[in-house]
Amino acid sequence: MAKNLYPAFGVLLVDDELPWLRSLSLTLEGPGAITNLRQCQDSRDVMAILEQNNIGLVLLDLTMPHLSGEELLEQIVAAYPQVRVIILSGMNQLETAVNCMRLGAFDYFVKTVEEERLVDGVRRAIRMVELEHENLAIRKRFFRDQLDSPEVFASIITNNPAMRARFQYLEAVAPSTQPILITGESGVGKELVAQAIHTLSRSRGPLVSVNVAGLDDNVFADTLFGHVRGAFTGADSPRKGMIEKAAEGTLLLDEIGDLNPASQVKLLRLLQNGEYYPLGSDQPKQMTARVVVATHADLEAKMAVGEFRRDLYYRLISHHVHLPPLRERKEDLPLLLEHFLGEAAAKLGRKKPTPPKELSVLLSTYSFPGNVRELEAMVYDAVSLHNSKVLSMKSFLERIDIQNEHPVVEHSPTREDPFSSLESLPTLQQVGQLLVAEAMQRSAGNQSIAARLLGISQPALSKRLKQERS
Repeated sequence: MAKNLYPAFGVLLVDDELPWLRSLSLTLEGPGAITNLRQCQDSRDVMAILEQNNIGLVLLDLTMPHLSGEELLEQIVAAYPQVRVIILSGMNQLETAVNCMRLGAFDYFVKTVEEERLVDGVRRAIRMVELEHENLAIRKRFFRDQLDSPEVFASIITNNPAMRARFQYLEAVAPSTQPILITGESGVGKELVAQAIHTLSRSRGPLVSVNVAGLDDNVFADTLFGHVRGAFTGADSPRKGMIEKAAEGTLLLDEIGDLNPASQVKLLRLLQNGEYYPLGSDQPKQMTARVVVATHADLEAKMAVGEFRRDLYYRLISHHVHLPPLRERKEDLPLLLEHFLGEAAAKLGRKKPTPPKELSVLLSTYSFPGNVRELEAMVYDAVSLHNSKVLSMKSFLERIDIQNEHPVVEHSPTREDPFSSLESLPTLQQVGQLLVAEAMQRSAGNQSIAARLLGISQPALSKRLKQERS
């Protein structure tokens, strides 16, 4: 099976000297892991190659017969402004370099420059072209307001516009080779999004997931990089690391916010260099997996207290998708309820129960600290106890009451006071009327649910409403 090519667009190498072309190709394919290469010895063929192929970057020799590098540079910039050009010269001539940059070259290198600098320059150019392609794709998708591959997101049940916008963004950036950071509270579906990214990227390899929370540095290194025989006591046979198992595919590092500081350094070097050493080996291996990381933690807050490296954060943040909590997309509750009812009934071998119409209203008044995963658990619990045509709300009410008795407290330096900006305070009667009105609105006029929100009995609420009407 053919390997994935990197980058997605072609990199054209133009030089009249075949040995140099071969040497440059080996350099880019080896340390650079840049494999989508095409060679051209005759400068007169370049424009035809650009017309007939998807070329995003040209490495152009300056001194060639027929058409010089400067002449070709002007033609490429005029006809294909989206293509980046790096000039390679056998001589270090400042005036020529300045002129090439003025004509539109992305960069200028002397052929005798060290290999690492040249590879870094080519990678920077590739990254620039990738970003331009991604920005164009994002603009097109938002302008059309449609998804090219809606089936990829079928497992994520939603009609929420904010989620749809995130799907459009993921379609645009999934082909990139850069890391993607997925953030969001526990239970919002970060694993499902990682699977969608993997599918969209059309990777030939598998999706391999590793939860890095709680791994000490040695275990982290062994898990990701693997080891050779004799690397440490007990290493009687070699073992592939997760990076190698995810070759040509996607490596998901979950709970990245809990990664210990020493392991953060190792991950940063991996992302910077694209290569790693199995424990006990002095032979580097090239990483060919796409890295996706996920966390429920606030990485900016962790950076502020020195628990997460800034350089690693900015390496990961190049592509970022934040998934909103369920309480911010409550219009999805009826859809999710129907989906989980059907799924639970099928798995438990029961007929799908009919939910009472009040159930969606009740659920909409709850904050769901556990998000979609918590709703799923609620539904499975209710279906397992179900013994009539209409689903009982008892188990939902009990779980909500337990959560409300032990709420998840958000640690915030300031607590919002709704009265602090008022010149004069409302009376208790006025506040009570406002609370009752808000509870009735949130409960869609259901007095039983509104009474629960207010912490009073339904008869007491009914009596109060009658007094306010009289």
